[in-house]
Amino acid sequence: MTGWRRSSSSRPFQSGAVRAVCTAVVGASLLTGCGVLPGGSGGSREPVTVMTWAPVGTNATNQPGMPAMAKAYARWVNAAGGIDGHSLRVLTCNENNDTAGAAACARRAVKEKAVAVVGSYSQHGREFMAPLEAASIPFLGGYGLTEEEFTSFLSYPVNGGQATLMAGNGRQLARECERTALVRPDTITGDDLPELLNSGLGQGGRSAARDIRAAEDATDYTRQAEQARERAGDGGCVTAVLGDRTETFFDSYRRVPEDDREIRVSSVLGSVGQPLIDSTGGKNGPFEGAFLTGWYPVAADRAWQPMRDVIDKYAFGDNDIDPADPGPQTTWIAYTALKAVIEAVNDDTVTAGKIADALDRGVQVDTGGLTPPLRWRYEDMLGAPGWPRIVNGDVTFQVVREGRLVAQKKGFTDVGRTLGSTTH
Repeated sequence: MTGWRRSSSSRPFQSGAVRAVCTAVVGASLLTGCGVLPGGSGGSREPVTVMTWAPVGTNATNQPGMPAMAKAYARWVNAAGGIDGHSLRVLTCNENNDTAGAAACARRAVKEKAVAVVGSYSQHGREFMAPLEAASIPFLGGYGLTEEEFTSFLSYPVNGGQATLMAGNGRQLARECERTALVRPDTITGDDLPELLNSGLGQGGRSAARDIRAAEDATDYTRQAEQARERAGDGGCVTAVLGDRTETFFDSYRRVPEDDREIRVSSVLGSVGQPLIDSTGGKNGPFEGAFLTGWYPVAADRAWQPMRDVIDKYAFGDNDIDPADPGPQTTWIAYTALKAVIEAVNDDTVTAGKIADALDRGVQVDTGGLTPPLRWRYEDMLGAPGWPRIVNGDVTFQVVREGRLVAQKKGFTDVGRTLGSTTH
């Protein structure tokens, strides 16, 4: 599931005095559908408790690799004595892709006295941010689905969310496609996607995309596939952003009888990735030549090697973690940021208030080239309407060649100004 959920109220851009929340002791009870990874021996300092949540086993988009990546990260740092002498205790929670589940996970984070929610996925920003704000718990490095992640004074994003992916996809396709058809969820969260895509297309001198709505849980998209081909036309492109259902759409798309028109396909990373490309035929499949927009370098980039090493040694063969998936990738970057913040706090006890204060005061995070250096001072934020707290407006352009995702353009493309042109 991708897109945006509109917020009914604006939030301040900076935190003031944040109420401190003490860390929890190891050994708290578990709730149904949730897990906990106790901290290792660490140093003599107090353990640090955090939470990572994501939907698992639902009928819509699932991200089991995100909590799995969080657990592997904790095993890694605890095996080396923790972070700055603190053992890392990771709570995990299944938010079930619904409002009740998202709220329940947030309430559990409060109950367990987590000092931050890190590297998590949910499309229900209003439901999870309200309990976190009430308890002054920072939300660090979420996947970037909801508007609240880019407006709440306690949210610290590591990427530009779906906003930058869609604006970037428009910029990418404007270079290649005479016309574009967009297939997206027929939901409130999907309603913002056309405007974002069009901001990128417009900056490249192209007309607005043809908007095709689709049910997010359908099992067949033949009608939408036919509409997409018709509206894209010869020399055009079809881009589909349906989360886990993107595979279902392109399965329907490739069954539509071909004609003499040359039509390219496209999507964003998270809706399409290397495993899907492999499972649908690789270089002989429907994604050969496809254009994809992502937040980070391609999975084969050497900058990902530290993450791969941790997965190999500390994930214990957990097949939920796909190192090419932007979910685990975002979680890795979020925990990299958490480590830098805890080290900057440099105290025997780490609290939610100390973490938020360190972030607000400008602790800088080096992600080893996976993103630009990250910092969350007021002056570092984009300030675009709807997404004021974006500090990383970069995306990458990728293409499928010989069945492999490779960089179409070297380095990052900043779409911050593109977002600034929207009327969100």
